[in-house]
Amino acid sequence: MSSPDRSGAALLPRTLSRYSPVTVDHAEGLYIWDVNGERWADFTSGIAVTNTGHCHPKVVAAIREQAGKIIHAQANILVHEPMLRLMEEMTATLPPSLNQVFFSNSGAEAIEGAIKLAKMATHRPAIISFRGAFHGRTHLAMALTTSRVKVRGHYEPLVPSIYHAPYPYIYRSPYAGPPEDADLVYFAELERLFETEVMPDDVAAIIIEPVLGEGGYVVPPSRFMTNLRELCDRHGILLICDEIQSGMGRTGKMWAFEHFGVEPDIMTVAKGIASGLPLSAVVANRELMDSWAPGSHGGTFGGNAVACAAGVATFQVMGEEDLPGNAERVGNYLLAQIREMQADNSIIGDVRGLGLMIGVELVKPDGSPNGEAVHELIERAWDERTLLITAGGDDQVIRVVPPLNISQEQADTFLDVFSACLKAVQ
Repeated sequence: MSSPDRSGAALLPRTLSRYSPVTVDHAEGLYIWDVNGERWADFTSGIAVTNTGHCHPKVVAAIREQAGKIIHAQANILVHEPMLRLMEEMTATLPPSLNQVFFSNSGAEAIEGAIKLAKMATHRPAIISFRGAFHGRTHLAMALTTSRVKVRGHYEPLVPSIYHAPYPYIYRSPYAGPPEDADLVYFAELERLFETEVMPDDVAAIIIEPVLGEGGYVVPPSRFMTNLRELCDRHGILLICDEIQSGMGRTGKMWAFEHFGVEPDIMTVAKGIASGLPLSAVVANRELMDSWAPGSHGGTFGGNAVACAAGVATFQVMGEEDLPGNAERVGNYLLAQIREMQADNSIIGDVRGLGLMIGVELVKPDGSPNGEAVHELIERAWDERTLLITAGGDDQVIRVVPPLNISQEQADTFLDVFSACLKAVQ
C-alpha cells in the first residue's frame, strides 16, 4: 500500500484558496520570511489584522507572560485581569455611550452577537444591510453579506427578514445627476425599502461598514452617514457599525466612524484587536447590554486570557507609538503618490481610502472592472517579494493594507515596486 500524500497541498481543504505562494517561517514588523529564507513585504497584514506589525515585541512579551499564568479562564466562571484591563483600554478610546464590552472569538461571532442584541433590545425582527458588504461566513452573518455570491450561494434557506440597500459607491454610481449629490439618491433607495419591502418599525438595526471592506474599500460621503444616523433615530432603529476591518487605527483614527461625526449604538470589533490572536467584541451601552438576560448569550472561549493580554498590549502600542497618526500620515502620502501615478496609468480608474485602508481600482479601456489586470499585477508583485490582496465583486480593487507602523522609507520602496508592476501590466 502506498503512503498517503502528507504534503501541504494535499492536506489543505480546497475552500482555503491561496492568496500568495508563501509558506511562512517567521515574521517581524512589515516583513515575512518564507521557509527558503526569502523576505517578503506584507501589504495585506493578514487581511488588516497585524496592525501593530508582525510579532511586535510588546505583544509577544504579553502573550508569553500570560501563557505562564493561565491560558483558559472561562468568563462565566473566572473573571481575569487581562479581560478587565482590555475593557478599560477599549472603552477609553470610545464615546461615553459605548461603555460595555462582550468578547467573542471572531468577527462573524461578533456580528451574530450584535444582531442578537439588537433584536433583543428592540423586540423587532428585521435587519437592513448594504450591498457589497461582508459581515462573515456563519449562517446569519452570510445572510447579511453580499460582497460575493460564493459566500452565501448554495446555503439556502438563509436567515429571513434581512433587507439590502445600495452602498454609496460613488465611483460606480448608476444614477444620473451631479456626483456630489449621488449620496442623496443612494439614501433615497434606502428609504424606499420602507415603502416597498419592510416597515421601519419592524427594523431592529441597520448595519454598515464605515468603510466598505471586501466590497471594494469604498468610503461613503459624510452626508450619507449623517443622514443614516438621523434616519435610525427617527424610527427607533439601532445603528451598528461593523469596525472589524476598518477599526483599530486602520483609517487614521482609532475607529472609522469618527471620520463622519456619528456614533453607533452598537459596534463590532475583531481583526486587529489582539494583533493576530482570535478575539472579537460587541460594544454597546449598559442599557442595551442589559437587554441580554444572564445566559441569553455567551461562549466558551470568548475573552480568552492570553488573547486579552495581547489585546491590552495592542492598545498600549497603538497609543505609545501613535499608530493611528502614522496611518494617517503614511496613508495620505501613499494616496497622493498613487493618484499621481494615475495620470500616467489609464488602467487606474480610482484611488480611494482613509489612512492605511487604501483601494486602487483597475479598469479596462471602457471603464469596466479589470480583475484580470489586478491578478496580473499581484503576481508581478510576488516577483518583487511583495504581498497584496484583492477586493471588490470582480476582484477589480487592489488593497493596500500594510501594518500601521510602516515607515516612510518602506512606503517609498513599495511605491517603486507598485509603479513598476503597473507599467508592466499596462
